[in-house]
Amino acid sequence: MKPNHQLIVITVLSIIILLVSPWLGLDAFMATDIKQYILNEIRIPRVLFAFIAGAGLAVCGMVFQAMFHNPLATPFTLGVASGASLGAAIYVSLGLSFTIVGIDGTSLAAFIGALLAISIVYSISHFRHGFSTETLLLTGVAISFFFSSLILFTQYLSNITDSFHIMRWLMGRLNIVGYHDVLQLLPFVTICIAVILWLGRELNLLMAGDDIALSRGVSVKRIRYILFFITSLCVGAIVALCGPIGFVGMMVPHICRLLIGNNHYWLTPATILFGGSFLIVCDTIARLIIAPAEIPVGVITTLLGGPFFLWLLIKSRSRIT
Repeated sequence: MKPNHQLIVITVLSIIILLVSPWLGLDAFMATDIKQYILNEIRIPRVLFAFIAGAGLAVCGMVFQAMFHNPLATPFTLGVASGASLGAAIYVSLGLSFTIVGIDGTSLAAFIGALLAISIVYSISHFRHGFSTETLLLTGVAISFFFSSLILFTQYLSNITDSFHIMRWLMGRLNIVGYHDVLQLLPFVTICIAVILWLGRELNLLMAGDDIALSRGVSVKRIRYILFFITSLCVGAIVALCGPIGFVGMMVPHICRLLIGNNHYWLTPATILFGGSFLIVCDTIARLIIAPAEIPVGVITTLLGGPFFLWLLIKSRSRIT
């Protein structure tokens, strides 16, 4: 099947998931006004929020995999999500509350943490000549563990309320009411997606190798800085509002590459649609599996992502030194 046909199928399935998922688990015998309120104020905003967050995580993972030529490279394995989580955890534990140009302080703190993490990992990668992408991934994992320990330390020093808030937030959640969080997250993901679509040719050349990209007139260092900045901003905003929802940025781009191929002109929209739909499905499962209680959506994505990560690791074992 041609990539454009596969993209049409993914688009149709995404629309079906968007339309059907708000109604799943809704009591048919519920009063009409209550049902309308639940749909308009809880279910529909939650589905839109899940789609936007999933699309952002997936497309950021796609960018990292393209830049490092490795399916294991994601904002989580490179420590970006842990850095964002640390920034948000410190913000919560300090009891801060401020907004700058309409952007919540939690998002700004998460963005600073994400930028700090990727700056450390990227600086270490240039510390010594011949630093392989596999070693870079291990560095990212080490940084991620270090930041995770700092998060635990921050949580331990916090009061009971903030500690519980941080713990539940670290599991990843999409339980929102109204459209405030949707409207707050939408600009970050939209800008990130717009820049990535604009740099589709450059991503294709980066996939072919830095030397080929340079020979075709691509400023590799400048493009990498732009992509690092914009993906850190996007991941920071998502983590600040949803918590760290793992493995979406690893699984979705890899599956889409198997379906669509490596051409980012087709791969990017497919990843956006698949990522958003995938997180909606995961959140629906988390909402229904032990209803009326809920499981944090990060638990579901981790349960799916763990075996997937092992499969990728085994598949790539011959390339890892």
